Amino acid sequence: MKCGPTKSASQACCPPPVRSRSKAAVRGAAAERELALLAKAVGHPARVAIVRLLLERRSCVCGELVDELPLAQSTVSQHLAALKRAGLIRGEIDGPRSCYCIEPAALARLRQLVVALCGARP
Repeated sequence: MKCGPTKSASQACCPPPVRSRSKAAVRGAAAERELALLAKAVGHPARVAIVRLLLERRSCVCGELVDELPLAQSTVSQHLAALKRAGLIRGEIDGPRSCYCIEPAALARLRQLVVALCGARP
């Protein structure tokens, strides 16, 4: 089931996106901790696959993530929880289903931190 733009704002399955942190520092202890947290979240191939699937859908994705991955439902749930704790995805439980979507500001922040790590301008 997809919960996408056809639903009204009051029925959207994902909470509103968070504010961008694009002006936050890209160097220093806080930035290093933030990069480590985000990198750990995408440090597993299944989590990378989940992020890719959510990016491809460009909408809130509910149950079909399990159908797309060669993993048990409980394993997918654990990976989703890790991505959500890191702030890379957002979602909510709506009755028997959980819906997830990408958190664009967090993905942009991860990119910004990695670019800074590589020595280029973000």
